[in-house]
Amino acid sequence: MFMPAYQQLAEILRSEKLSRDIYRYTVKAPDIAVSSRPGQFVMVRAGEGLDPLLRRPFSIHQVAEAGALQLLFKTIGKGTQALARLQPGQHMDILGPLGRGFSIAENRLHYLVGGGIGTAPLLFLAKKMLKKNEPSSIKVFLGARTKDELATLVEDFAGMGLNVQIATEDGSLGNKGLVTDLVPLMNHGDPVMVYTCGPHPMLQAVVKLCRSNKWDCQVSLEAIMACGLAACLGCAVLRADLQGYVHVCKDGPVFYADEVAWL
Repeated sequence: MFMPAYQQLAEILRSEKLSRDIYRYTVKAPDIAVSSRPGQFVMVRAGEGLDPLLRRPFSIHQVAEAGALQLLFKTIGKGTQALARLQPGQHMDILGPLGRGFSIAENRLHYLVGGGIGTAPLLFLAKKMLKKNEPSSIKVFLGARTKDELATLVEDFAGMGLNVQIATEDGSLGNKGLVTDLVPLMNHGDPVMVYTCGPHPMLQAVVKLCRSNKWDCQVSLEAIMACGLAACLGCAVLRADLQGYVHVCKDGPVFYADEVAWL
């Protein structure tokens, strides 16, 4: 369903440094917040000048009734480093909400599978689910390289009364290994919908796991975006039938796993 997009100069209400290079910002953007759905994203201008020139895409991490919006990001390049220097009282130029979000299935077990910073939109999704689902029907599986990428997020999910299973590649938190190692342990034979976001190799593994278990699966794809409006065509992804392309910013970022090719 089409949702209107708004451009807002959003005041920064709070900045948190969750680890060496992961930040969470809370901003006041009431029009965007009230229109947002889990899985949608925003485009943020990283600076006031022309360097960097292009906006950066970020999943919507959380929203609050008071019109606050949260973004979770990792500093990787010039744009995210510029954002991380902003302080409460300053402003972010934000465009959104954009794209297609998750569709919450009915009468299913809900498995939320997140990898690293890709976990960002799943917290918003979990809060939305809890309005109509019992906590026991929602299982959260989180994976990362090390505990520094997950510790605060694990607390956020657990604080909602959700069952959280954790895997880190170095064994510093939870099980040592990959997040996909955890998921089969929780399969009770009930109908399942999987909602997943993270790096592409993880998504491929999750989709393979879902197919072997005959579970439905929704994936939130990550892509480099220049506009967020399908004008630049830079985020094209091959369709499952190999007969054309879909665009992550407009047709997604959330897709059913059988809508796109997994080559």
